[in-house]
Amino acid sequence: MMARKATSEGLIGRLPSVRGRLAENASLGPLTWFRAGGPAEVLFRPADAEDLAQFIAGTPADVPTTVIGVGSNLLVRDGGIRGVVIRLGRGFAEVRRVGDALEAGAGALDVNVALTAQQQAIAGLEFLSGIPGTIGGALRMNAGAYGREMVDVTIAAEAVDDAGKLRRLTPAELGLTYRHSMVPDSWIFTKSVLKAEPGDPELILARIQDIRAQREATQPVRARTGGSTFANPPGAKAWELIDRAGCRGLRIGDAQVSEKHCNFLVNIGEATAAEIERLGEEVRQRVKNTSGIELRWEIRIIGEAA
Repeated sequence: MMARKATSEGLIGRLPSVRGRLAENASLGPLTWFRAGGPAEVLFRPADAEDLAQFIAGTPADVPTTVIGVGSNLLVRDGGIRGVVIRLGRGFAEVRRVGDALEAGAGALDVNVALTAQQQAIAGLEFLSGIPGTIGGALRMNAGAYGREMVDVTIAAEAVDDAGKLRRLTPAELGLTYRHSMVPDSWIFTKSVLKAEPGDPELILARIQDIRAQREATQPVRARTGGSTFANPPGAKAWELIDRAGCRGLRIGDAQVSEKHCNFLVNIGEATAAEIERLGEEVRQRVKNTSGIELRWEIRIIGEAA
């Protein structure tokens, strides 16, 4: 695509030229798995890491930027998001083997990374098939499932810092702990470098199929949901605390605690982001009242109220 110069008045007119795409007042609800939420003042889809870095370097310091992936673990409030929302797309979705490692762009779907690894006879990444979202999000929160986490398989990662500089990060610099990374929130992951352990493709595929079957049986994978809602507290399971608090099936408007797995909130109709957030806060309060434990949101909540 030809580089475009933003010439309209308002925020978009203050932004640098890009090779990707800029759009004003872009609806974000359809980009999230909840299918709820308000618009972005400006939505930017960079062409590649260099386009992203140049954009960050050239964007005025007073313009806030927010990064989203495929919206699988995200709730955008109904008032939308001020400033620029950056969504990594096709230019960040490549997955390829490089020597003894598997490189995956931050926009690559976790399940696609697992399947590519299987095709390359790479073991140890099967757990990614059970995590909704992209590798960038998985790095940011040290995502894990079925006995493994990103910290177990990550050799290095690349990111654009808040000055627009491309950086390569070691595991120590990533600082991955339970559902957390020490990398500044303003930095944007662009790529991960993962261990390529040799394995039997048939055994790897069988493990992936087993994980899929477990998810289908225990989670509302076909519902409009943000995935696992609350992080497990030390020594406890969030879903058990929620169930004991009597929250299974609890509703506010069209937002509901899943009957199938009560650590999932689902949009069963036309729920607003406000209803989903209120439901989550009601669950947190009931759990605190019954157990004394304060659940921490695992879903990322961003934007402003309507």
